[in-house]
Amino acid sequence: MSATSDIAAGSVITRFAPSPTGFLHIGGARTALFNLLFARHHGGKFLLRIEDTDRARSTQPAIEAILDGMRWLGLDWDGEEVYQFARAQRHAEVAREMLARGFAYKCFATAEELEAMRAEQRANKQPLRYDGRWRDRPESDAAEGAPFVVRLRAPREGSVTIDDLVQGPVTVNNAELDDMVLLRSDGTPTYMLAVVVDDHDMGVTHVIRGDDHLNNAFRQLPIYRAMEWPEPRYAHIPLIHGSDGAKLSKRHGALGVDAYRDELGILPEALSNYLLRLGWGHGDDEIISREQATEWFDLAGVGKSPSRFDLKKLENLNGHYIRAADDAQLAELIVPRLGFEPSEPQRTLLASAMAVLKPRAANLLELADGAGFLFRTRPLALDEGAAGLLEGDARGLLSRVHAALHAIATWDTETLEAAVRAVAEDAGVKLGAIAQPLRAALTGRRTSPGIYDVLALLGREESLGRIADQIK
Repeated sequence: MSATSDIAAGSVITRFAPSPTGFLHIGGARTALFNLLFARHHGGKFLLRIEDTDRARSTQPAIEAILDGMRWLGLDWDGEEVYQFARAQRHAEVAREMLARGFAYKCFATAEELEAMRAEQRANKQPLRYDGRWRDRPESDAAEGAPFVVRLRAPREGSVTIDDLVQGPVTVNNAELDDMVLLRSDGTPTYMLAVVVDDHDMGVTHVIRGDDHLNNAFRQLPIYRAMEWPEPRYAHIPLIHGSDGAKLSKRHGALGVDAYRDELGILPEALSNYLLRLGWGHGDDEIISREQATEWFDLAGVGKSPSRFDLKKLENLNGHYIRAADDAQLAELIVPRLGFEPSEPQRTLLASAMAVLKPRAANLLELADGAGFLFRTRPLALDEGAAGLLEGDARGLLSRVHAALHAIATWDTETLEAAVRAVAEDAGVKLGAIAQPLRAALTGRRTSPGIYDVLALLGREESLGRIADQIK
């Protein structure tokens, strides 16, 4: 039985909590997706919190990039996003309550004292950990008005076990944890405190995040217990590695989701499907719609080992979604990549070309590039490869094709093919000897969709004009 099969419908609340210090990266997008699917599967809510407490590094453009990336991927959150920095007073209020109840204390240790403590620990090859020097000292030992931080009075005896919904039971001895800072000397709350208070106040029931936060869970639980708050269920998902097993980096394709859209021409459905399959599975299913994912998703399907990011697999999946896409919608997606604003007739032509262009394209960049021949102005400038196809007897054969095409009454692919084949047979040459020069004349390139599709798309007047240009 699944560890989450007994959850009451509508009771689940998850959250995604990015720091706006850069773009929405691929690992964050997958975390957001898992949180969304888990909440939707159980009929619950998916919330968004922007953790902007690092004022030096948090920027408005980064916030906009995160929101834009989530909307593009269809990661629709419930209600308004919460901004952590705006809740600083609430965080500090909780720290002061813990102080009053004896679950926290004031630490007057100076920066110099703490550095000396760490130096001694390094020299003795001990873990770098606050030694609790002010844990039981009276405040009267400090000079009047001396600055202080507020530290958690963490339990020192025994151990804590978290029944993680992905990792399984994980136990840490309390002696391994130190009394972390809750309030800095300027009265501002730390990240560790803010996260717990926000998760509680937002009603978060399940914290689904990367397993690099697993140790944080053990440090955060004492805050829940000191405040007598309900503890969330934890699910720490393995990180994403590169195809070589190393930590994911830009050389593996670790870009912001906006780069996959803008620079690589990936469709949101493809990226979402790929991220879903990075560390989660449902039998042998590879192509999974959002509706299916919502129906099937459960944390029991998340593996314990890091998944490997493979850009080639993403591109292959993207090719599938391009082939399945609506032609008119696909055409609109590549309009911004054409380099000019097409007229309505040109947009109609572009949409009609999708059926023959999309089987050859792995991304929107290739699709836009493949459509370029439709809008080139005469006489076409030939690329080097295409120019080579018009040497020797090629122009003579083109002249015979031009005459044959000029004579036909119906301009459709079947009639066009019959006419071209008749010319090849009459000239005693293989079909390629005519098709290749014809392709060069019509598109200016060595490669294109099927030559009869190209002729049909360009139409009689444009096709005959382009061929005549090259005969001259």
